[in-house]
Amino acid sequence: MTVIAMLSVAPVVEDSMSGEVAKAVAALDDFDVSYETNPMGTVIEADDVDTLLDAVAAAHKAVEGDRVSTFLKIDDKRASDQRARDKVDAVEEHLGREAKKERSG
Repeated sequence: MTVIAMLSVAPVVEDSMSGEVAKAVAALDDFDVSYETNPMGTVIEADDVDTLLDAVAAAHKAVEGDRVSTFLKIDDKRASDQRARDKVDAVEEHLGREAKKERSG
């Protein structure tokens, strides 16, 4: 079984939040998960939902601020073992190309 999640944790502030986001990402290192951060959040993979939720809770708690906003979307594949990269590969197979395009200019 593989659990894949999209996580976004951020303080509600006017200034840059990259330092606090970095704290949330670093907190994931203490858990048996893999992750990849992108401009809109962090994709996390774990073998089970309990490990995933423990890691997410740690990431949320790592961010300092009077108010912290956390968004979590979970894909709990209980009948099969599919990695996040496998999901992207399947879309790219249908597209016949990489699922990425750079803006011109």
